Amino acid sequence: MLPPFIIEQIRQRERESRRSERPRLELPLFPPDVVTPPSPPEKETEERGVVIIDLLEKD
Repeated sequence: MLPPFIIEQIRQRERESRRSERPRLELPLFPPDVVTPPSPPEKETEERGVVIIDLLEKD
């Protein structure tokens, strides 16, 4: 049987190898210093409307 400290070292190495195999998601801890607000949508100068075209023949 192996001594307990060697068993513990083996366990630690296995844990470290599992950590390195798994992908990690790293998020920033603080928001960026400069946050620019979104610009308001530009107003269209042209008028918009709806055109209805009747394609059916009327007798």
